[in-house]
Amino acid sequence: MPTALVIGASRGIGHELVQQYLQSGWRVIATARKVADCDALLDIGAEAHTLDVTNVEAVAALGWKLDGERLDVAILNAGVYGPRQDGFPMQTDFDQVMHTNVLAAMRLLPMLGPLVCAARGKLAVLSSRMGSLSERGNPSGSLYRASKAALNSVLIDAALTFGSKGATCVALHPGWVRTAMGGAGADLSVEESAAGIRKTLAELPATEKAQFRNYDGTPIAW
Repeated sequence: MPTALVIGASRGIGHELVQQYLQSGWRVIATARKVADCDALLDIGAEAHTLDVTNVEAVAALGWKLDGERLDVAILNAGVYGPRQDGFPMQTDFDQVMHTNVLAAMRLLPMLGPLVCAARGKLAVLSSRMGSLSERGNPSGSLYRASKAALNSVLIDAALTFGSKGATCVALHPGWVRTAMGGAGADLSVEESAAGIRKTLAELPATEKAQFRNYDGTPIAW
């Protein structure tokens, strides 16, 4: 039975990924910050662990809990948008966005990489087209953009570390999705986004080089 890990699965795309992998017969390990959300994940058949990705002790504890696992898919979904207004950023906003979207990945990907290599699987982060440097068309959401560009850099470093050892590393743009972050007017349902992400990961050929893909598999330029 293949195993998937979804970090940040309390709601939205992460929760839908857990549901879809379970429905396809996978064993699923999932994390959420709150005990009540972990209980809900247990109720649908996942193995759940409480995790605040900004808490270094909690991240280290998760590494201990996952020791010896073979992960066919590992998806780092946890992330925040931060302030909706642009301009002079507050230190608290900067710290929240960068710690959640970037520092957590710098701690988690080195821990997850060997577990994905063991299964010759896929190591994925939920990034955004807004993090692309070459395809950027406007400056809105500058703090979020900066965090996703930095996340992509962390993912590329993970590929340089683990790609030759069996892990295919990919940054995924989930599309504009009707979630708390995307809003009610977005193009995609969480079901469509998650299904596309799963299909893209399943069909992506093994490669040592980091990939940046849309949820439907279309390549995105870094």
